[in-house]
Amino acid sequence: MSKTSSKKDSPTYDFRGAKRGAVVSQRGKTRITILIDTDILDAFRAIAERQGKGYQTLMNEALRGAVSDAVPLEERVRSVLREELERLRAS
Repeated sequence: MSKTSSKKDSPTYDFRGAKRGAVVSQRGKTRITILIDTDILDAFRAIAERQGKGYQTLMNEALRGAVSDAVPLEERVRSVLREELERLRAS
């Protein structure tokens, strides 16, 4: 894209070689469309404003935490059963 100007007119731009798309591609990120409940989005935006972060960054951090903290169902059931067996033995 080149910029040309004349003394009489405001600057004009030549977009013949321009390409559509994101200004800067971000590796490791995927653009999606998702429907979020309005109250949830409002909450993330409010928190983001208080913390000085982007709301999408906060949502990504929350999702990452949920995924990394997730305990497989089988492991969770075994843990509950162990706790209950210990209570039965103690009584």
